[in-house]
Amino acid sequence: MGRLAAASLVGTAIEFFDFFVYGTTAALVLGPLFFPAFSPLAGTLAAFGTFAAGFLARPLGSVLFGHVGDRYGRRPVLFVSLLLTGCATVAVGCVPTYATLGTAAPVLLLALRFLQGLGLGGEWGGAVLLTAEHAPEHRRALWSSFPQVGPAIGFLLANGVMLALTAGLSDAEFRAWGWRVPFWAAGLLAVGGLLLRSSLAETPQFEELSASGRRAGAPLAEVVRDHWRLVLLTAGALAVGYAVFYTVSTWALAYGTERLEVSSTVMLVCVMAAVAVMGAATPFAALLGDRWGRRPLCLAGCAASALWMFPMVALLHTARPLLMFLGFLGSLLAFITMFAVIAAYLPELYEPRVRCTGAAVGYNLAGVLGGALTPVVATTLSDGGSGPPWGVAAYLTLVALLSLGCFALLPETLPGRAGRPAPEPAAV
Repeated sequence: MGRLAAASLVGTAIEFFDFFVYGTTAALVLGPLFFPAFSPLAGTLAAFGTFAAGFLARPLGSVLFGHVGDRYGRRPVLFVSLLLTGCATVAVGCVPTYATLGTAAPVLLLALRFLQGLGLGGEWGGAVLLTAEHAPEHRRALWSSFPQVGPAIGFLLANGVMLALTAGLSDAEFRAWGWRVPFWAAGLLAVGGLLLRSSLAETPQFEELSASGRRAGAPLAEVVRDHWRLVLLTAGALAVGYAVFYTVSTWALAYGTERLEVSSTVMLVCVMAAVAVMGAATPFAALLGDRWGRRPLCLAGCAASALWMFPMVALLHTARPLLMFLGFLGSLLAFITMFAVIAAYLPELYEPRVRCTGAAVGYNLAGVLGGALTPVVATTLSDGGSGPPWGVAAYLTLVALLSLGCFALLPETLPGRAGRPAPEPAAV
């Protein structure tokens, strides 16, 4: 289990490194480089629009790779998704800017961001099923939480590199070539991840399905026909997690540097410190999920998010590093209270024959609902006025309440506490 968990963690860390590098770059430099004819606000919105394209591609990636995972095995998903995301990320670092290529530059940027999202949409399902379907029943949430630590590590790597570049280069050097370095580094990370995953075994549950001839012929059709309500509920339930995380990790960077005139270095350090604590807390939250259940932690995380959004915005608006850090930290701890157990919860909600498709589609649809447009909406709501952007806090609170209602309609799946049985180890 240690080797499997490490392989899943490293893979998700690499893929989210690729994804987060783009988000940070969009917040800091992509607007003026690829949309120079726009005003600063419009340029930031346009850059966040290309950022959103990655989220829109993720459900398509979950359908494509979910079909592969349910028909041909979880293992192939891990290789192809990582290869696709890595190649697309390296290519982003090679795209000429608007000054060189004209309108073709943002079009290429959009296409490559779409391919990034396609690969990431498949990565999550394969990584979590690799651990969830190997893990012992009483520690499934713990072992499945390791892929959920990957995004925190990917974020820290991405922003650590970005922080070093912004601190060590002049603004002109960073805009000329420095922002490309993290995208090129993604190629080396992808090669390392592929080598690590080369010796992984297929999950026992898929091997059992394959041997018995019970693999789904058309996984997506089966999910839509038999589990559409579950997919919609899980998408709505997880939307708040995406909204909160990308508000902190993407919109807040742009707001702090552009509106509050805080240096990008200070903003990155505040966000990175909060993400580091969140990553360290993930296994402990997962242990609580193995002890008390998945659903109670998800409800608690939603409620905490709803209560914390107004204080978070107020603390951000102070522009004082310690207070901004505390605002970010409270938001991310509420987020991880939910997402530490999600890698066990979602697979348990679906029967094994359609698990890769069902869990991944619900998870990535939530990304569209909560993550794709949140930086755009938050930037729009925070435009104008000198006081704290209360509209952003109100928007996030409404999303949290929507997710709370969806979680309330989902059943518990902790073995021994589930509402009704299903084929082992699924609980519903």
